Amino acid sequence: MKPVLPLFPAKSYVLFITVIIAGLSAGCGSSGPSNSPTSKLTGNTSVTVLLSSTANDQLSEFDIGFLGLTLTSQSGKTVTLLPTSAPGSGPGAEFMRMNGAAEPLITTTIPQDTYTSATATLNGALFVCVELYVPGGGQVDELVTATYQDMGLPASAVTVTLPAPITVTGTSMGLSLDLQVSQSASFSSCFTPNGFSTYSITPTFTLAPLTLSSQPTNAVNGLLTGIDGQITALGTDGNSFTLVLPDSQGTRSISVGSNASTAYQGISGFSALGVGTFVDMDGAIQPDGTVLATRIAVEDPAAADMVGGPIIEVANSVSILSMVAREQQGKDFACCYLIGGMEADYSAAIFQISGEMANLGSLPFVPSFGALNMVPGQNVYITVPSFSSSSPRLAAATITLMPQTIDGTVTASSQNGNFTVYTVSLAPYDLFSALAAQPGQTNVENDAGQVQVYVDSSTQLLNKQMLAAGDNFRFYGLVFNDNGTLRMDCAQVNDGVAFSAPAPASQQGHPLTVHVQQTRRTIPGGSQQIINVIKAQP
Repeated sequence: MKPVLPLFPAKSYVLFITVIIAGLSAGCGSSGPSNSPTSKLTGNTSVTVLLSSTANDQLSEFDIGFLGLTLTSQSGKTVTLLPTSAPGSGPGAEFMRMNGAAEPLITTTIPQDTYTSATATLNGALFVCVELYVPGGGQVDELVTATYQDMGLPASAVTVTLPAPITVTGTSMGLSLDLQVSQSASFSSCFTPNGFSTYSITPTFTLAPLTLSSQPTNAVNGLLTGIDGQITALGTDGNSFTLVLPDSQGTRSISVGSNASTAYQGISGFSALGVGTFVDMDGAIQPDGTVLATRIAVEDPAAADMVGGPIIEVANSVSILSMVAREQQGKDFACCYLIGGMEADYSAAIFQISGEMANLGSLPFVPSFGALNMVPGQNVYITVPSFSSSSPRLAAATITLMPQTIDGTVTASSQNGNFTVYTVSLAPYDLFSALAAQPGQTNVENDAGQVQVYVDSSTQLLNKQMLAAGDNFRFYGLVFNDNGTLRMDCAQVNDGVAFSAPAPASQQGHPLTVHVQQTRRTIPGGSQQIINVIKAQP
């Protein structure tokens, strides 16, 4: 992974854990024998591996670096999906933004066969949690962002499970490598004032086949939504480009094509794209692993850098917000990946709403986003002309509200015109719930523990259980603060993930105990900055 540098924003605890463990290997999962005789499988198939995740809202970021990925057939033959890379040179991915969605990892050609197990070799992982620290007196003291990192993952810590044997056949197919987030991280608490925390990182994946469609409608059959990246090369055909995706390693890229049906937002058309342009796009996976873009948006043609992630604080006295920057890309991030809360000055920013949702005009409320109604928990995409890691407060040029996934329990439903409106109760650790109680905020929600979710005929219903009161679901869409009420324009529904609280570190991997040494210093303006130095204990 890239060098990871801590950020220490005002009014934040930043817990930075670096644990180096010798040896990089992986575990595997397996399924029973297949009924399909391998003698009927001959030739090769082009296989595209798509990354995804299944998560609740307990974590705000989960990064993994990949070194290799292999399949083993029922006869014991091993094939390579992702070639083994040297440490630090393989692709990486941030999985919380892929909760119920998908992004490409690799396309390769392998022999047709029935495969019963898989092995992933990883190059480290980190996860981030956020909470408010309430000392014994009961008054909120500080905003806490805790980053737990493990740069070495032994075989016992990594699991890849095949729910059923995978038969690779035909000219092309897809595979979904889905991170089960709740099973992949455990920690005693997000922050402990006594200075001790125990945690473990045990990446747990499921690998299953996907049936790709020539006209996909969702992530299950090859539709990609909200893909962010920077163009590094333009094709000679005049309608294609190479897009590098933002991640902690910065080495994952996809080939993107366009046609007459591609919609452009923020620019006039393909001719306005260039090397260095940041885009947010939707598209469809093609048989050769390339992506045919259905929508290409450029939020800021002049941007030099971009960051994306959830807001965690909005100050009332100054035009400053803090965020978890789980997406980082641009010329000033070429050297390293910065962790911890990141601050942005939005005094001169242009506020925008993503064009991913096409039905905003038909909502029974007026969707809006700006300095006067943004709140912690909303997912944003920020562009800047430049910045320095030695003084990492961003001067935001644009701030765009982006879709996000929330995990919650349906408590009621009603009808409003063409929309079914579901009242969804959030877990206490969801950022909307957890961070609304911060003192000194101008924009306050009436009930930050509830979101009104608007579902219409354009919403993709991928849930297997009936959408009814009392059940848990994941909802993907744009979340607005409408005069203190949180409302989501929902694009997709998936089955939910059970609520969970911090638990003792799993014994499956290698539990680690860390000790926090705290120091304070005064920064310009008189506010205090809190720096936490983490040391691994034997």
